[in-house]
Amino acid sequence: MGDILFLGHRVPYPPDRGDKIRGFHILKYLSTRKRVHLIAFADDTRDLAGKTGLAKMTGNRSIIWRSKSRVQAAIEALLTRKPISLTSFDSRSLRSAVEALLERHAIDTIYVFSSQMAQYLPARPRQTVIMDFVDMDSAKFAAYAKEGRGPMAWVMRREANLLFQYERAIAARADASLFVSEAEAQLFRERSGAERVHVVENGIDTDVFAPDASFTQIDAIEALIVFTGQMDYRPNIEAVSWFVAAIFPHIRVRFPHARFAIVGRAPSEAVKALAKQPGVIVTGEVADVRGWLAAASVVVAPLKLARGIQNKVLEAMAMARPVVASRAAAEGIDHADTLRVGESVGEIADAVIALLDDPAAAGRLGRDARAQVQARYSWEARLAPLDAILGISVKAPPCRSAA
Repeated sequence: MGDILFLGHRVPYPPDRGDKIRGFHILKYLSTRKRVHLIAFADDTRDLAGKTGLAKMTGNRSIIWRSKSRVQAAIEALLTRKPISLTSFDSRSLRSAVEALLERHAIDTIYVFSSQMAQYLPARPRQTVIMDFVDMDSAKFAAYAKEGRGPMAWVMRREANLLFQYERAIAARADASLFVSEAEAQLFRERSGAERVHVVENGIDTDVFAPDASFTQIDAIEALIVFTGQMDYRPNIEAVSWFVAAIFPHIRVRFPHARFAIVGRAPSEAVKALAKQPGVIVTGEVADVRGWLAAASVVVAPLKLARGIQNKVLEAMAMARPVVASRAAAEGIDHADTLRVGESVGEIADAVIALLDDPAAAGRLGRDARAQVQARYSWEARLAPLDAILGISVKAPPCRSAA
């Protein structure tokens, strides 16, 4: 029985953002079944230490620094007629690392995390190839194209078309294509005609995200509304900008002292500017998001564009907080009416106001949300389908770490 090679577009440690959380738990799960070698990019200097943090779960680990600028990637994409999503992650160093590892080790499975990494597959793989698309990225760029204007709309349209052609070609080569929700999987099946498409959902660690867990508390703030996320990510930027401009003013009519906290690393200039608006807090990166979630009267996820399952929603539910989400943010989650869903400005504002008006009802909703997450979204249960997909069921002995 051979080993697994895990290819990641971002080193999955520490698990402190959506893609890294999923990658970390999948890597951890696979490491209990087989020996796993990791080759991944890092784009944050702090993530270079991830090589050490993953030592217990991996054999060989190669972390490659990704320094290519967006301008350079865009120029390469135009010259080569490739999607920018691929040229951004095109690296001679990483390609050499893959080739060297495949020569040295008996690899029988290559787990590709995110479509950008499929360009590193051998031309004719002898290994089983698992392509974890997570979401259908081409559909995201198609949505951007519809919203955009002028040259940027053209760029997004080009990206969507080229990336879709690439996704379809990779799915045809892969032994299994994975998506994070049935909605994403079905969309891909319908548009691409692909077979061997499976759903492997995200989970949540309900021991870590628990209201009685040990974490640093923040000072109590009355009528606190919280949004969490990576704040240089376009859908998150658009979500909080829309909330501040259109929804929050309605809430402050009823609750003049309400505060809206935008909690997350790398806030863009547009997000930082929101702190100038009455009642808005922009925290930037925090050591532990759980303190802000625990203090929240309501957690909101007003994303206009969302693909798959939103970790931010699962985390808030696990912390027993009442959540108001857009339909897009709630779509992939089996919430069983344990969160409030709205589409328009009025629907979201009214849902938040109702929860602030009735703390007892908000508390019940939060407790029900946690119970639903505990029953439905443990990582062990969500990742169990991987055994059948990979054809493995016997746990492997702990792997011996290598440099």
